[in-house]
Amino acid sequence: MATDRIERLCHEIRAAELTMKKDTAKRAFAFALMLGLLIWMGQTVISVSLLILFAVTETLFVWLTRRGPDDFASVPDFASLPMASMKIGMMVATVTAFMVPSVLMVTNVDLPIVLAGFVWWFCLATHIVNVYAATTYLLCILMAPVTLGLGAIVLVAKASNHHTASATDWGIMVTCLVSYIFILIDTMRRNSDSKRELLSAQVEANSRLRALEHLSNHDSLTGLLNRRAFDEKLTELLSEDPHDGNDVAVMIVDLDGFKPINDTYSHEAGDQVLQTIGRRLLQLCEETGIVARLGGDEFALAFGAMRSDRMAVRLANYLVREINRPIVFEDKDLTVAASVGVSLASVAGKSVEVLCSTADLAMYRAKTNRTGTAELFDPANFAKRATLEDRKVLSEALRSREIRPFYQPKIRLADGATIGFEALARWVHPEDGLRSPGTFIPAINELGLQGDFLLHICDQVLIDISLMLSEGLDPGQVSINVPEVALTTQSGRQHLEELLDRYPDARKLVTLEITEDVFIARASDAIRTSISTFRRAGQRVSLDDFGTGFASFQHLRQLEFDELKIDTSFVAGLGVDKKNEVLIRGFLSMAQGLDVTVVAEGVETAKQANQLRDMGCEYAQGYLFGKAMPLDETRIRLHGEATSGAWGKWITGSRPPAALTRHRPAVVSLPPAAQGG
Repeated sequence: MATDRIERLCHEIRAAELTMKKDTAKRAFAFALMLGLLIWMGQTVISVSLLILFAVTETLFVWLTRRGPDDFASVPDFASLPMASMKIGMMVATVTAFMVPSVLMVTNVDLPIVLAGFVWWFCLATHIVNVYAATTYLLCILMAPVTLGLGAIVLVAKASNHHTASATDWGIMVTCLVSYIFILIDTMRRNSDSKRELLSAQVEANSRLRALEHLSNHDSLTGLLNRRAFDEKLTELLSEDPHDGNDVAVMIVDLDGFKPINDTYSHEAGDQVLQTIGRRLLQLCEETGIVARLGGDEFALAFGAMRSDRMAVRLANYLVREINRPIVFEDKDLTVAASVGVSLASVAGKSVEVLCSTADLAMYRAKTNRTGTAELFDPANFAKRATLEDRKVLSEALRSREIRPFYQPKIRLADGATIGFEALARWVHPEDGLRSPGTFIPAINELGLQGDFLLHICDQVLIDISLMLSEGLDPGQVSINVPEVALTTQSGRQHLEELLDRYPDARKLVTLEITEDVFIARASDAIRTSISTFRRAGQRVSLDDFGTGFASFQHLRQLEFDELKIDTSFVAGLGVDKKNEVLIRGFLSMAQGLDVTVVAEGVETAKQANQLRDMGCEYAQGYLFGKAMPLDETRIRLHGEATSGAWGKWITGSRPPAALTRHRPAVVSLPPAAQGG
């Protein structure tokens, strides 16, 4: 306990030294003023003595302060307690030197000088309390000579008897002075309490600030880094100089089979799975890497000491095995798998964005292959990434309407009548000619242009439908492929609704076509809500590529749709594999029970068309009935069909009417606004 007190006193002395350094000029000015007053009073000898004392204490102060460190936080370098005592003695001597003039002033016959002596004492006492309030021990020590000085002033003033005063008068004065001392002490105490409260508040504020900083950088569920903090840490890792050929590896992890756990065992089970996986990944990283939860069931890891790509793949495969270990929840063993993609800085480049995106590509390759092993990114095995220049070119192609809808007919198998179309995007390139969707749709998806692309195609389709309606043509229901982004976000749905509202007549003939993969989207609930909203507004919804994706009976029960499209792969197997016929009959029976329309895709032969018709399929589309065609050919087809009849005989093997196959571009002239469609 005594050692703690001595250490605290040493720190207080150190703080006082730093304060005295700052007050040297003010102290010298006050002392010069005091000496001038004493010389004016005729106290020359005492003035010289005080000057010598002041010079000695200041010199001693400079010498002693050089013995310790310059900053307050450092522990004072005291060889022994006597050194501390010397410093305290120096401070007491300084205070005493400043107290002497007060005692001498009260011996003067002039009342103003006497009052000046008391004022000087008040100033000195107040200065000490204000400056040393935070140093309790020093304050008590330095107030001792001040208190003794007050007693000396009172006694000297009374003994001088220059002014007539009764005992009562002196009592009043002493009472006032004692009250003043009490107020000083109480002020000191309150000041100390306020500083303690302020310090406590500051500590609490710093604690909350650290908590907020932690929350802003970490995932609240797993405690791992979040995406922003991961990017920052990875940036630091990439900026370091590699040692001994070490490489930086980034791994993107996506859990397989996590959603069924959430749906079957509750969100609490899903949270426990994520927390357990997070702990396992953190243990795997230890001090050699960083790990983050990017969101949902996706994690990211980065390591800066990869000696080879083989080492990175081995580590990633070990990670897969660790994730695959069962997780206990309420006496049940829950198991998830993982798809892991790996990317190396020496291959992909030292860019956070590129490293993560290439690792993400490798992860999707691993998920598609379903081998249960990690996939390493190799530029030779992956398609070239779209660039900002590609984005600029695609955006310009959309603005200039080079990318436009072509229309593939959907027909009624009973009589060959055209009952609608599917709008399929084509790029009419000014130099390369007609480009198929496979040459630009992947880049649109990769560059995040799906929303702009949908609105552009939809706008053109609505303009084209409006034009055909104005000419007395009936295009039937025209299907537009709708990407997931337009159904999962409120803004995407709102923009599509606003566009459809601008064409009230044409929108009635638009069918929104979605694919089965929406059933595995993380925002499947939002998708169902969007579909319900569009159907309430009168929009038809078609389910494309049925039988090839992830639809289940539960999904078919939950999702509202009007049309079901049998995928090309089943139609192509007709007459080749008996199972395809069985499955198609099942689809048709299911659709009849659900009261939805069925369209068979990919019909290329009359034999396939006749088989589908005999099985009860009413509608079809495919090359047999026509490829996707531009607007002018679509209008020619509708005009010809309106005047020459339908295609029924062609389906049974005869040639179609000549009027339906001739190209007559002069039949209808397009207005300038629609010529790009």
